[in-house]
Amino acid sequence: MSWTRRFPAVPAALLAALLALLSLLVAAPPAGAHEERPVTLPDGSGSVPEYRKAEPDLLVCKTGRPDFERRISGFPDELRQRNLALYERCEKSGYRHLQEAVDAVDRPGMNIAILPGLYEEEPSLPKPTGECAALKAPQSSLGYQILSYEQQVACRHNQNLVAILGKTNLQIEGTGASRLDVIVDAKYQKLNAIRADRSNGIYFRNFTAQRTTFNSLYVLAGDGFVIDDMLTRWNDEYGFLTFASDHGLYKNCESYGNGDSGIYPGSASNINDGRGYEVPRYSIEITGCRSHHNMVGYSGTAGDSVWVHDNEFDQNMGGASMDSAFPGHPGLPQNHAKFERNLIHDNNQDYYGHVADGTCAKPPIERGYERGVVCPQISMPPGTGIITAGGNWNLYEDNWVYGHRRAGFFLSAVPAFIRGEEAWSKQADTSHHNRYAGNTMGKDKSGASRPNGMDVWWDGQGRGNCWQDGPDGSTPGTVPQCGDRRGEVSGASARLVGEPVKLVQLLVCADYNVQARKLPAGCDWYGARGLERVETQLALAVAAVLLLVGGVLWWRRLRGSRLGTAATLAGLAGLALDVAGSTMPLTATSVPALALLLLGLWWTGIGIALRPTRPWLARLTLLLAGLTLLDAFDKAVLMIPWTPLSPAWLRALLALAWTLWAVTASARPNTGPRPGSPADPEPPADPEPPAEPGTLAEPGAPVEPAEPGAPADPGTPADPGTRGGARTPADPGTPGGADTASGADTSGGTDTPGRGGTITHTPGSADASVGAGTPAAPTPKPDQAARPGRPDPDGAA
Repeated sequence: MSWTRRFPAVPAALLAALLALLSLLVAAPPAGAHEERPVTLPDGSGSVPEYRKAEPDLLVCKTGRPDFERRISGFPDELRQRNLALYERCEKSGYRHLQEAVDAVDRPGMNIAILPGLYEEEPSLPKPTGECAALKAPQSSLGYQILSYEQQVACRHNQNLVAILGKTNLQIEGTGASRLDVIVDAKYQKLNAIRADRSNGIYFRNFTAQRTTFNSLYVLAGDGFVIDDMLTRWNDEYGFLTFASDHGLYKNCESYGNGDSGIYPGSASNINDGRGYEVPRYSIEITGCRSHHNMVGYSGTAGDSVWVHDNEFDQNMGGASMDSAFPGHPGLPQNHAKFERNLIHDNNQDYYGHVADGTCAKPPIERGYERGVVCPQISMPPGTGIITAGGNWNLYEDNWVYGHRRAGFFLSAVPAFIRGEEAWSKQADTSHHNRYAGNTMGKDKSGASRPNGMDVWWDGQGRGNCWQDGPDGSTPGTVPQCGDRRGEVSGASARLVGEPVKLVQLLVCADYNVQARKLPAGCDWYGARGLERVETQLALAVAAVLLLVGGVLWWRRLRGSRLGTAATLAGLAGLALDVAGSTMPLTATSVPALALLLLGLWWTGIGIALRPTRPWLARLTLLLAGLTLLDAFDKAVLMIPWTPLSPAWLRALLALAWTLWAVTASARPNTGPRPGSPADPEPPADPEPPAEPGTLAEPGAPVEPAEPGAPADPGTPADPGTRGGARTPADPGTPGGADTASGADTSGGTDTPGRGGTITHTPGSADASVGAGTPAAPTPKPDQAARPGRPDPDGAA
């Protein structure tokens, strides 16, 4: 059990300052991709409906027999004959629009058959009038009204092409040879092509829904649904959206051309909250589907208890994602998704260019969705296999994950205030206990090499997360390893906050708005490269400051020290590697850890070199060196267990203090020898006569204090009979027998140290001008002379 569980108040206290700062830096993102009325999750009493082969109760077909016969001409004979028979019946007693057939449903368990044709549902297209045009309802961030269920019933076509409201155990099936033989087309005039609201037991089979300003097929608040052999495409947001539902099954479906995801089981029933990896059942199953050429193949805010197996997610910007990043979704934080045996590959599309060039600002019908344009609705890292932004107890096992430009797996935490929850105890409730094991990384099913840019990108937050070994590296360089059994973790960590630089990156990259055409500068998700990336800019700025401060410190205090010089050169190399390691190609290599190692050695060397003269700065420097080396170990060898913060946080704070101190130390005047520099050679001196007995130092001469902790200067004992220094008789020929005090320069000559710490003066040209009978220059007082061999009052060597 981690310390964060033993002492739940401690994480809250540690997070308080950090999250208060974050709340100032970022506001909660707009209630993003899906805003809906408040709903209650189903009680779980329903079941997954079964397909019924009985003859249809209601038929839908279009008029025009020649067109119909053309559409079915290529069908197998048996299927063609059946459709002809159904058409004969439909001409007499059927409906021309799907909504008309839905309105005719008068009991549970009815079947509707839709014959091949294009269904534009013309009666549903006119704009609202009367009371439906003046509904009072909250406005979403995207501009549509968030209607209550009662308003949906009263004004069915304000937002929906086909509205299925409160119909239970209804089956709707296309009768064509493929799902493209029956098409329901909203022509970008409605939010939803088909909305099934509070319709338990709904079954959709074998047709296409397309071209909406939100999503094609929407199942809301349903207990029991099946989406079978269906196609959705070309929507502003989603292909398939199921929300606040239970006992659901997607099978053999396809979706493409969507601005958010092809498949979205949002707020699936939260039936396993509080459990571990082993659960009795999942609320929604998705199998046999392919989702491609969307922003992301699969997504699920609060996608809880979803079993995703044997699908293919490819050619999107991202393969799959689940998150806890948007408020208003029951079941947050996200938990208990299970991904297994899926093909997740080559998700490297980059559709942000359509936002930048203004294409996505045009009306939907003019954007070119049918020609491959996709307008990404939210921020996400292109070139990624599976993204988990704030999720717990998810299993990713036995998948094939390959061919991604950025990363196979991407895991980051989401503080609770982002989703609108302010309690301190919840701020670190994601991402925990996510298991990535048994996946085939960087190879396709045939065994051919298809590497990812890196296997794992992780911000470092969370406890109980683990990964398998992979061939393409990770960031951080070492991650906790999964054991053979679920729940077994080697090298576990329990961080409350992610790495500081990664946190900055996530904050910068989240500032995206498709409606405002706002793409954050500095984020490589949107095309920033090289020095444009915020991570590289930060590394370069830090390197520039440390280079300047370290260079001045060496020049003023350490250039005479071999150790200080060697250490400074190591620091220079470390700073260069730190900048290089912040670039995308080197992020998941050993370069960042090597940079930290060299920086740690730099601070160790100069810390030792500064000890004789700057002991307190030396101690701070050595502490910074230790944290830097610990950070290198944490990133490259083993994450330090049971620590609430990465060493990088403490290192950053200490580096700031060190920089200020080093600047102060370098700015002080340097009046003595540099550390490690040899003293000036002592020239031969004339023998000193004994000092006059009882000679005293001049009253009031100051004694200069050393820096606290600096070694005392023992000095040289005075000759017998002297106190505080000696007077030296004038050289022969000096008129008047002038006295010279220690270190005094009387006439422009040179001072040379003598024995016993005294200074003798050698007369220069000025002395030569003094003739017989000329009085000598006055003797300066001792407090005007410096004492060699002792630190100055500022602590300079």
